[in-house]
Amino acid sequence: MKGRMLRSLGGAAALALVVAGSPLLAQGAGPTDADLMNDAATTGDVLTYGMGPRAQRFSPLKQIDAGNVAKLVPAFAASLGGEKQRGQEAQPIVYDGTIYVTGSYSRLFAFDARTGEEKWQYDARLPDAIMPCCDVVNRGAAIHGDKIIFATLDARVVALNRETGKVVWNKQIADYKEGYSATAAPIIVKGMVITGNSGGEFGVVGAVEARDVNTGELIWHRPVIEGHMGTLRGKDNGVTGKTNATWQGDLWKTGGGATWLGGTYDPDTNLLFFGTGNPAPWNSHLRPGDNLYTSSTIALDPDTGVIKWHYQTTPHDGWDFDGVNEFIPFDATINGKPMKLGAKADRNGYFYVLDRTNGKLVSASKFVMQTTWADGINLKTGRPNYIEAGRPGAPTTEKGKPVFASPSFLGGKNWMPMAYSQDTGLFYVPSNDWGMDIWNEPIAYKKGAAYLGAGFTIKPIAEDHIGALRAMDPRTGKIMWEYKNKAPLWGGVLTTGGNLVFTGTPEGYLKAFDAKTGQELWKFQTGSGVVGSPVTWEQDGEQYVAVMSGWGGAVPLWGGEVAKSFKDINQGGALWVFKLPR
Repeated sequence: MKGRMLRSLGGAAALALVVAGSPLLAQGAGPTDADLMNDAATTGDVLTYGMGPRAQRFSPLKQIDAGNVAKLVPAFAASLGGEKQRGQEAQPIVYDGTIYVTGSYSRLFAFDARTGEEKWQYDARLPDAIMPCCDVVNRGAAIHGDKIIFATLDARVVALNRETGKVVWNKQIADYKEGYSATAAPIIVKGMVITGNSGGEFGVVGAVEARDVNTGELIWHRPVIEGHMGTLRGKDNGVTGKTNATWQGDLWKTGGGATWLGGTYDPDTNLLFFGTGNPAPWNSHLRPGDNLYTSSTIALDPDTGVIKWHYQTTPHDGWDFDGVNEFIPFDATINGKPMKLGAKADRNGYFYVLDRTNGKLVSASKFVMQTTWADGINLKTGRPNYIEAGRPGAPTTEKGKPVFASPSFLGGKNWMPMAYSQDTGLFYVPSNDWGMDIWNEPIAYKKGAAYLGAGFTIKPIAEDHIGALRAMDPRTGKIMWEYKNKAPLWGGVLTTGGNLVFTGTPEGYLKAFDAKTGQELWKFQTGSGVVGSPVTWEQDGEQYVAVMSGWGGAVPLWGGEVAKSFKDINQGGALWVFKLPR
């Protein structure tokens, strides 16, 4: 590894490199911007959330393949310890013999990548009044130079020294007392730490911001709700959209749109892609209009934070379908034309392919059993063909008329990231088939209080499954294969050059499938539900696979009848690492 290359030099030679400012010294100090941009092509580490800035979650490694994956065994398991268990949704970062993972309650751990021995642990000092909507989760960290950086539940971003775990800088991104929090893994582009915020259920204002990776100082801030002013290096940088264009009165001031899943970056177009969350309140009758830029994908200039284009998947969202799911850049030939594209499996049940240079819709295909709120997407206008009877009714003095809606607000796909194989050309989507009874209620905004204006009950819609891992062909919109799971799928996906797809289940299994056929090839019981995102890398000539185990997240908290069906799944908190036996 690069760090060991520097340490192998003699003292005089090392001093000469310090004086000369050699590029080798810069590499030895830790991952550079160039290393992060090249992460998808390097196999000896995992430097970014998504295993590359585009977050395709594809590794070319093929030592473990469809023919030998059945022999996969644990190398070690490392416990997160203590009583702070709950949902473990993180993706590991791997660099220079160390695995970095975040845990529930805003913790960060460094483990020896060969033995599993803990090197250090950092626990954020969280105030008692934090208000996370959907469990005390954290989805991962970012690494750059000598720092490892993550967000915390009290809406802060913290940079630690990656060797010692000591705080380098700690910055507040929003006020947790107003309902803000932060759970996403940051993305680092051009020396900037780029983050979103959480808290859409509390009437917050979604935003994306960039900070200097070395100091944490704010560079730009871009609200994603129309009417709010952006900033660039301390100066006003233009209002987002146009005030009152798609929001009435002062509703834009508490409009929601939290950017709670983080973003992806495409070096080809120099664009950041962030999804935006639900409008607030859920009760759509209180906020006529499209309510931009909620439930959308937005493309931003990373140098200024200016929005270059947007695509709204659910205008005037009345079901909490959100639009925050990851937008993954990829290239493909459509109708004989090579195109720069991006794909998104939305919570509303449709799989979208857009031209990533301009946000124009290329195709939209249903990837779940049913969508009762719309019967398709108009390819000319880009808008849903709404089924008006599928929208929950306006409230009277107590509540409006309930309707059955599918997918449920937990989504055809929620936060759990899909993967794209450069070998098969398929996306592997962790999806769920379920519905809900939903009704609207009167609501008024109160700072720091829940701002829903709706009630709901989640229900299964199939006897044999809720979760379904589906292989989607983005060129045709067809489902090529599917694997059905009794419990909801709530973990991320990894695909590899060994013709493999890995994902976990709430029942506790990490599983491997044939990427071309969907045949289950291997499974291992981790002792708790797997809702983390697996990764793979090469170390000492061997390929490793790692995943976090620990049941939690939104399903046990919000899942209604579905949650009751899986209430006996044990909580946990452990990092599991696997390899082939020698």
